[in-house]
Amino acid sequence: MKKRLDDFQERRTHLANLSDEELKNRFWQLAEEIVTPMLELGKKNTSPSIERSVLLRMGFSSLEAKEIVNGVLENNLISKGAGHVVYKLAREKQISIREAGLMLVNGKCWDEVVNLFAKEGVSC
Repeated sequence: MKKRLDDFQERRTHLANLSDEELKNRFWQLAEEIVTPMLELGKKNTSPSIERSVLLRMGFSSLEAKEIVNGVLENNLISKGAGHVVYKLAREKQISIREAGLMLVNGKCWDEVVNLFAKEGVSC
């Protein structure tokens, strides 16, 4: 087995003169560079069946999941994720995820959900 050369000091030279705050900012910049493509991939590569699967894992029945996903599609929120839509409504209303999902199943609060995402400056 070959011994790894310790080149840490050499590899860190471009960071050596940075303050703690600059290092922290650099860390978050690099983290964003890593995560952004994954988020884009998820937004562009979801499908109704994937979104139904997420809702099933959140405890909804297949019929409930189907209704929620249909509403997500009708309101052009598929890129946000059906589970995220339910979660965001639950958080906003301070109710359980189940209650929020059932409200959506019954056709309630869709305008509110669309507005929640619009408030963040994110187009739906």
